[in-house]
Amino acid sequence: MKKIILSFTILSLLAVTSCSVPDGIDSNLSALNSAGSANFDRIFDISTDNSGLVKVTPLGEGVSKSIVTLGHGDSGEITLYPGQSTTHSYPEGSYTVTIVSYDIAGQATTNTYPLEVTYVAPMNINATQSFAGTTLNLTATADYANGMLVTWGDGGANEVPTVMSGSLGSTFTAPAHTYAPGVYTLTVTALSGGAATTSATYPITVFAPYSLPITYESPIQNYSIGGTFGGVSVAVVPNPFPGGLNTSNTVWRYTKPSGAASWSGTWTPLSTPNGTPINIDNGNKIKVLVYSTEVGKKLNVEIEQGSNGVPNQILKVASTVANQWEELVFDFGPLGIPAGTTFNQLVFRYNDVADGSGEVIYIDNVRQTN
Repeated sequence: MKKIILSFTILSLLAVTSCSVPDGIDSNLSALNSAGSANFDRIFDISTDNSGLVKVTPLGEGVSKSIVTLGHGDSGEITLYPGQSTTHSYPEGSYTVTIVSYDIAGQATTNTYPLEVTYVAPMNINATQSFAGTTLNLTATADYANGMLVTWGDGGANEVPTVMSGSLGSTFTAPAHTYAPGVYTLTVTALSGGAATTSATYPITVFAPYSLPITYESPIQNYSIGGTFGGVSVAVVPNPFPGGLNTSNTVWRYTKPSGAASWSGTWTPLSTPNGTPINIDNGNKIKVLVYSTEVGKKLNVEIEQGSNGVPNQILKVASTVANQWEELVFDFGPLGIPAGTTFNQLVFRYNDVADGSGEVIYIDNVRQTN
């Protein structure tokens, strides 16, 4: 609590005791009837944490008691004796505190004092996001926040902010919010309890379920889903060789470094809710654009985790040209996959007959057709 001393006067307290009167001391007390009090003053201790808490301490010479009216709410009149204080929580605003001071003769003096309570802008907003599918769970904290609002970013220009539950000094929690797949800007606004506010924005990407076709261009497709095994690495990169069959902006780089295992490769889950399984009824063929520097090495396309006990299906197709884009076609039709079969995982492997020798190929536009 920061002490703001508007003015200060040293107290002179008059102690009155009841005792016998020694010889030589005048026992005439009639002078007390005209005793007065003076040098009225007060101290306001105003908190700086946006609680609005104010400590009021009346001061004055010769004061026997004070009656304080706080100027807010229905707190009534508060009787204080020398050295005592009272506290009250004020909303932001301007108030008048009234202090009636009585001297030992019972005479009253009334003074009024202006009180200005101003809340500071909150600081250090920290938002924590947790997605379950497309549903966002959000919590946030901020120094000096008396309340918080969130604007999800998917409600248009007239979106009404959502109130987050919580109180000063606590963690604020928003109700769970479900997005459609897309790219959004989320805004968290911390409220002081008065006029001052502070806002922070966060980019939000809500991914669509991973599915074919795979273009490596969509901002709402999580191309890092799944992983690699055996020492290979992958990354979405700008198309290093635009032209011919492929003028797209971005492609998938597949690197099989020296020493990578022959059986190395990548896996991508397509099971719900994070993906859309490959249904063989949508087409027996998977076509892939490939750029390689060598002729004859084979790319594997494998569809795995088939429904109804159907085993993994593996096809290998060799590149026929070097240093240009070509389309490789993987025709699963002759394998006799039963109608209605779905597959929950897609696997790529390259040149699985030998360990890696530093090969780099590029893959794009993976699609299912008839």
